[in-house]
Amino acid sequence: MTANRHTLLIGTRGSRLARIQAKTVQEMLSSLHPDRAWLLREIRSEGDVQPNASLATIGGQGVFVKALEEKLLAAEIDLAVHSLKDMPTRLTTGLKIGAVLRREDARDALVSRSGPTLDDLPAGAVVGTGSTRRRAQLLAHRSDLVIQNVRGNVDTRLRKLKSGGYDALVLAAAALIRLHHTSAISQYLPPALMLPAVGQGALAVEVRENDEEVIGLIQPLNHSPTERAVRAERAFLSALGGGCAVPVAAHAAVSDGRLNLQGMVADPDGTRVIGDSMSGSPRQAEGIGRRLADKMLSQGAAQILREVTGGQ
Repeated sequence: MTANRHTLLIGTRGSRLARIQAKTVQEMLSSLHPDRAWLLREIRSEGDVQPNASLATIGGQGVFVKALEEKLLAAEIDLAVHSLKDMPTRLTTGLKIGAVLRREDARDALVSRSGPTLDDLPAGAVVGTGSTRRRAQLLAHRSDLVIQNVRGNVDTRLRKLKSGGYDALVLAAAALIRLHHTSAISQYLPPALMLPAVGQGALAVEVRENDEEVIGLIQPLNHSPTERAVRAERAFLSALGGGCAVPVAAHAAVSDGRLNLQGMVADPDGTRVIGDSMSGSPRQAEGIGRRLADKMLSQGAAQILREVTGGQ
């Protein structure tokens, strides 16, 4: 690897949201290190090639990460920008998360044609989501809703809503904020109603673990409270296992020197929802995540996981 590279390549998916996220990192690094050239390189993932396939059939959330990681390992790019919620809890050998940026709004949002809030939707309203986590929590709150799968990027989903295919959508608030679509938001869904995905709203910069030069250059981007919070969430998810077929949610935040973590496991139809919380020192983020997972497994989450994954 060449020392003191002048030009560094930032890998990103080609969607408008991904490019906006990568450009945010590019601008921050250009400001920090104006003596370097930071260039974006677009890379297509399997999730982009098959935009209408369900995530479960094409490899789960990690499908958006794999192509970028391959280019990173081949040294065809120097760093990759990901939505942290897309990253598997077990990272590819040879790679590491070098920085986690300050988190955007972690909540989910309702975008609706039929009512200003989730409670205002008429019985039988069709709500679009590709997430088992959102499906389970929607049905737990409103079993009279019809939940239908929807894929495609945010702009595609919004067009599908406008064309009348759905009465409402549930999308990540952070995505709508970054795309300047906040005027479309009917309701920000509170975590008590819709606990977000692990890592939702946070951006991660992935690097080769032996690339000390780049690791040093991106370190100032790291926002410690966010990084500790997502460590707790990812440890919780890792300790549970289950993959993207199981509705699992978690959200942590650091406040007044304490890390507070909420977790949720549900069955896909929302008839059983197990939720709990735990807090402690931010320095013990991963331990808090593992302990909360153990606690919830003993409260019935283990049975749900066995049933949904077929005992695997």
